[in-house]
Amino acid sequence: MASTLTLKNIPETVYFRLKESALRNRRSLNSEAIVCLESALAAQADPTPDHIARARALRATLPAIEFRAEDIDAAKRADRK
Repeated sequence: MASTLTLKNIPETVYFRLKESALRNRRSLNSEAIVCLESALAAQADPTPDHIARARALRATLPAIEFRAEDIDAAKRADRK
């Protein structure tokens, strides 16, 4: 189902950049805004189950090391010297 969205108070620079991008891509301003929103939101998408499974498999190959807060603080101080 398609929905309608109205944007108000768009900064002039954003509007002109969107307009230029629409011209460059031969899209209407509306279509370009949709493509930009889809792209921005896709970049923030939750990791897929495959990514999670690969991360867990990688983590399982690493040695189990417990880091204490004191160790982390000491490493930070040593790195800042």
